[in-house]
Amino acid sequence: MGIAQKAAYPVDAGIEPDVLAALDALRSAVTMFDSNERLIYVNQHFNHLFRGLPPREALVGLTYEELIRLELAGGELADAEAAGGVEAFVASRRAQLREGIYAPRDIRLADGRIVEIKSRRTPDGGWIALWSDATAARHLLSRFEDTVELSADAFAFWDARDRLIHCNDGFAQLHGQAAAALRGLSFEALLRASLERGRFKIDGDRQSWIGRRLDAHRAQAGALTIVAASGSAYLVRDRATRDGGRATVFTDVTDHHRVEAALGEQTRALERTQRALEKTQGVAKRQSDYLADLTRKLDAAENEADTAKTALLRTMSHELKTPLNAIIGFSDLLRSAPDRFQPEQVGEYAGLIHLAGGNLLRLINQILDLTKIAAGRFELKRAPVPAGAMMWAATDACSARAQAKSIAVEIGECEQDLLVLADESALTSMIACLIENAVAFTQSGGQVRLGAQRGDGAVRIVVADNGPGVAEKDLARILEPFEQAGRGTADHAHGAGLGLPLVKALAELHGGALTLASRPGHGFTATLELPAA
Repeated sequence: MGIAQKAAYPVDAGIEPDVLAALDALRSAVTMFDSNERLIYVNQHFNHLFRGLPPREALVGLTYEELIRLELAGGELADAEAAGGVEAFVASRRAQLREGIYAPRDIRLADGRIVEIKSRRTPDGGWIALWSDATAARHLLSRFEDTVELSADAFAFWDARDRLIHCNDGFAQLHGQAAAALRGLSFEALLRASLERGRFKIDGDRQSWIGRRLDAHRAQAGALTIVAASGSAYLVRDRATRDGGRATVFTDVTDHHRVEAALGEQTRALERTQRALEKTQGVAKRQSDYLADLTRKLDAAENEADTAKTALLRTMSHELKTPLNAIIGFSDLLRSAPDRFQPEQVGEYAGLIHLAGGNLLRLINQILDLTKIAAGRFELKRAPVPAGAMMWAATDACSARAQAKSIAVEIGECEQDLLVLADESALTSMIACLIENAVAFTQSGGQVRLGAQRGDGAVRIVVADNGPGVAEKDLARILEPFEQAGRGTADHAHGAGLGLPLVKALAELHGGALTLASRPGHGFTATLELPAA
């Protein structure tokens, strides 16, 4: 039935005048249909959306199908809309007015605009449909999707019920399915399905691994390193979004993972090289003479120094011998017979010399920092610093060491926008030192958890492990320089004992404090309290 033959319907459909005025003021088009799909009301905004259609008064009485065909005939719609055939397009549009088929639908207009249509059944058996200009929102979403797709990282976004709403191809490929097939799955269901297909490697017990992954995903800001079936390692970060959902980012850290594995191999190579050095009598003799002379000088200095200097020199005499032994021994070995070694051996020895030099430099820097603090010459550049970002950065820096011992380092409770008034470099060093300390003294397969919370004008950053712990009587002593008490594990080589004293000194310099809590067999907890911004 054409426009001239349509049945007579009142334009206002019996609606109260003040309601009509309100409907005409809306920036969305409102259409009402009776049980026969005939248009009984349309507000003014409809003609704003469809500028080439007749005035709304001329449209009342048309069926929904006639209205759709009028859109097509008037050139209102983009050619692509009916590319699959006019009848199929009309049928798919009419499906919105059927019981239970209420999913929103976008149609593209010839002028490039995008209109979203939503429909619902009315109590009298008819339908109401809302038409909104969604052009800006769809273009913004399209640009966002393009940006995420171009990223080298794998992205996924979850709604408030933890169901996947969008991911890029990188995320879909990691999980072995097309992105469209993953949408709507809950995080836990997707995780378990990916494990069933062997997409990720599990270290240790399966249920414990799943538990750690779920904890990191559900934390306010969580981080965990996992290894894909291909052998690539990924730092996985989860964060709560403002709409109550979550965002997940996979960052490829394979190179860092491999470097840490290489360090382990270099340690074993050092042991083999030391045995070779013992067979090289000439080199060993020069090395022994040099170290003996160094020891005599250190011993002579110890006899003349006061208590503080004595402790420092005694520590240096013990802690410097191992790296100096490696540096002097390998350099003499390379210098005495350079033609004997293959390029691979030269590179390996150079790497060991570099590693030993790095350990020496870290020890010297710790001593210098403590000296500056004691002399009042350590200058702080205070500024508001996000606690969560600092914990992430420190966790990333220590992830390789933790992975080498299969230790899970996780970020738990952390309030959003939690700011600390601190020197950013000093805060990063303090958190990293506490994490390194926890990883060093925790047995393989253990766990280290981080958290931060606000209270009484301060921010408390907590680093806790489930390692062997320390006796209560030794807690105060390990905060003194060069002291180590009862924290040994079978796979840990003791350091100089300067890390915790340096963290304590820096915390007090900020007007804060470092407190320790532990019992043998019940782990170790360090709490760093600093002024809140």
